[in-house]
Amino acid sequence: MSTAQITFKPKQVTKHFLSVLPRRAQDVITKRYGLGAETKKMTLEAIGESYGITRERVRQIENFALASIRKSDVFKAELLTLEELQRVMLSQGGLVPEHDFLESLAPDKGTQNHVHFLLVLGDLFVKHKEDEEFTHRWSADHDTAGKVHESLRKLYASLSDDELIEEAKMVERFLSHLKDVSEEYKNEEILRRWLSLSKKIGKNPLGEWGMAHSPNVNARGVRDYAFLVLRKHGSPMHFTEVAKAIGEHFDKRAHIATTHNELIKDKRFVLVGRGLYALSEWGYSTGVVRDVIADIIKKNGPLSREEIIEKVMRERYVKPNTILVNLQDPKYFKKNKEGKYVVA
Repeated sequence: MSTAQITFKPKQVTKHFLSVLPRRAQDVITKRYGLGAETKKMTLEAIGESYGITRERVRQIENFALASIRKSDVFKAELLTLEELQRVMLSQGGLVPEHDFLESLAPDKGTQNHVHFLLVLGDLFVKHKEDEEFTHRWSADHDTAGKVHESLRKLYASLSDDELIEEAKMVERFLSHLKDVSEEYKNEEILRRWLSLSKKIGKNPLGEWGMAHSPNVNARGVRDYAFLVLRKHGSPMHFTEVAKAIGEHFDKRAHIATTHNELIKDKRFVLVGRGLYALSEWGYSTGVVRDVIADIIKKNGPLSREEIIEKVMRERYVKPNTILVNLQDPKYFKKNKEGKYVVA
């Protein structure tokens, strides 16, 4: 997370703003926005209970307080502060996740609450509430915000359920939907920040992107972790290696026996040799070697011994001798007139 430098002290600015309010309004705003020693923001109900008034009355006091601050001379005197905050937001892309933006300006929760209060007061900023598609976010460039939202929707629509894309390619694909956005925003840091706004697109612990609901992104158990480990490795692994790699990559303890059982039960994995597993999507066949030979002959027609060995070894991790022993079994295979093997 990059940090942004600001020349003003947020707590000092909010203190000036609060000074224009009557005591009760000050207290309501302080509690509502976590501006005091207690940084946890209080609900309308909780504040109402402490005063013996309704939540609606608390809302009225809050709205009155915000309007009073905005009309005050103190507010006019601090406009340069809000413009500086706007420049920082524009430097981060003009549309920012709330949590990231506040963290970039202040390490502690208390100061973050004061910055948040300044965003609420300033008409230069628009708050976009969290919904099904996006996280809490703020914009200072509202035209760009609309384009980013639309581009993220298009990006999500372009993904297939189990697709996993490395980050650089995901940024590239996102960029292909962002046609009319200012060139100054088209840098990797801003693009990654915008990607993080989407709740429908996510990144797994190995840094690959896809649909947030997919088990490839939101890995939940040994099977999902095993899938990601094998996919990253790119070739068959022994189940003991898979268990070890889960511990290394995800900091999760995977028992060897449990890992083996999960690999056996899941159709995403294929046993391709003694204890060796591959991903089904790599095109490996299931079944004993004899079945693999039969499938290959059915698919390709009569084949020579060398052709069968070559094709079987693309699909299974076995010794050539094991293939030859199976070919000698007359119950399953025989030679035709050309000396090629066919299924008996």
